Amino acid sequence: MPDPFVNRRQLLKIGLLGGAILAGGGLLSRTFSASADGAASGFAVLRDSELPMLRRLIPLLLEGSAPSEVMPQAVQTTLVSLDLGLHHLSPALLSQVRQLFDVLSLPLTRGPLTGIWSGWDVASDDQLRAFLLRWQNSSLALLRQGHASLLQMILMAWYASPASWAHCGYPGPPKV
Repeated sequence: MPDPFVNRRQLLKIGLLGGAILAGGGLLSRTFSASADGAASGFAVLRDSELPMLRRLIPLLLEGSAPSEVMPQAVQTTLVSLDLGLHHLSPALLSQVRQLFDVLSLPLTRGPLTGIWSGWDVASDDQLRAFLLRWQNSSLALLRQGHASLLQMILMAWYASPASWAHCGYPGPPKV
């Protein structure tokens, strides 16, 4: 009968394999993103290759933060705010965000790391939730950090927008 617990040797093997997959994915994504498209039309930083992923994840992460009838506008507002925030990042931080977005956008890395094999546009909400939950609870710190970064960037972009304030009861900054 197989042992249900992972021993130290197996844990090291899993960690090394996960690290190798992420490093290889990062290398591949940097290689492909070096020739990738520039900023999408109307954006300073966000690229066309990143928009399908963001347009699918933002509504799930904003569930309960915006009424469903205004969700399309909330997604667009969040994208604009996120783009503005990314535009003001240091080059080093922007490079790290691009690596995260490349890993999530490149089919070669997206499938194995997220479980979204067919593409963001056709993934079901349940598949997206499973991906987010898997990364949130991953044994690999890098995936947990990726989840936290994605969540924080999107939520900060949404709550920086005046469109979000009424729903959460914030009257806005004081008039000076």
